[in-house]
Amino acid sequence: MQRSDQRESESSVDDILAGLNLDDEESATTKRGGKSGGRLSGLFSPKTFLLALVLSVVGGIIGGAVPVVGFLGTFLGIAAAGFLLGILGSTRRYAEVGLAGAVAAGFAFLLSTLLSVFAPFALQLLAEYGVAIAGVGSVTGALAGLVGHYFGRDLRDGLTREL
Repeated sequence: MQRSDQRESESSVDDILAGLNLDDEESATTKRGGKSGGRLSGLFSPKTFLLALVLSVVGGIIGGAVPVVGFLGTFLGIAAAGFLLGILGSTRRYAEVGLAGAVAAGFAFLLSTLLSVFAPFALQLLAEYGVAIAGVGSVTGALAGLVGHYFGRDLRDGLTREL
């Protein structure tokens, strides 16, 4: 049995997320009279991707601003953004969160390389190794976002499961 205050909080979170259109599978189904729009209609949501990207960039900036943690904080911020989307959303959004984490971390790696080294050397370094630098950042950022989203969904499942 669920407590009444728990049911109220779940419905209010679902109402908020419905207002943000995070759950596009359900809204797409109801808009089309109960039929889905095709095989890939619920696989990727651009609105959720943009929200995940904004949260990942903000989380990366805030995490990277911590002086002791340094660049590792960027990945912790991206993981926190994925965790937040996982705990608040009622559907799985691994594609959006992974892609947003990859884009945010890739650009963070390139910008940190460009701004941390003397400008002529930084441009030469990026010209030679820019793709590899962005690739390492993107893969690591995608993994951080996916791990955060997984743990957020796992916590949500544990909190909403009946005993």
